[in-house]
Amino acid sequence: MQQQPNPNSQMKESGTLPTHLSQGGHAIYDAHEAISTVIGAMEHYKLYEPNIQCQQLQGILTNQYNYLTETYNTMVDAYQSGQKPAQPTAVYNMEISNDVTYGLQPSQPKQPEQNPQQLNDECYSGFMLGQLKACATAANNAALEATNPVMRRVLQDSVPNFSEMAYEMFLYQNDKGYYQVAQFDEDTTNQLLNSYAPMTNTNQPH
Repeated sequence: MQQQPNPNSQMKESGTLPTHLSQGGHAIYDAHEAISTVIGAMEHYKLYEPNIQCQQLQGILTNQYNYLTETYNTMVDAYQSGQKPAQPTAVYNMEISNDVTYGLQPSQPKQPEQNPQQLNDECYSGFMLGQLKACATAANNAALEATNPVMRRVLQDSVPNFSEMAYEMFLYQNDKGYYQVAQFDEDTTNQLLNSYAPMTNTNQPH
């Protein structure tokens, strides 16, 4: 049996490799996981779509799914070619007010629903928020150690957009009373906000 050469037995500079091969093994796996997470979010959105009752939530889902589709194609392009993708990373603009309602209203204790018929818009919007958090986390983790600069930039540029989409879902849930925001009392808030002081940099060059 002929022994196969070990691809790691020789050191290689990125400039000597074809662009699509200028990626380390761990970077390929991390980007693979990030792209797979986006696929999972898109597939879950399709599961939620026929069951959502709120027209506003349907509109958000449609906008976010369309953006996820574009981002997925951009990621795959950069992943496979290692070069600047034909469609650059777009900016996601949410279509919801960023006003937040603070305070807690009395509500019944929650528990997991036990059959699909019990799932409602509160559940689906929460699922969407969870999917987007996973996308932001996976893309951020992959970008931190990506070896190909183009793939790193695509992943890095996707993080704030996934975060914006997740924030949009938080705002929707907050507006509907699904996601309530507790606050400290004013004295505690002020004490915490004023618990730091600016410093003077004494290491400035002379």
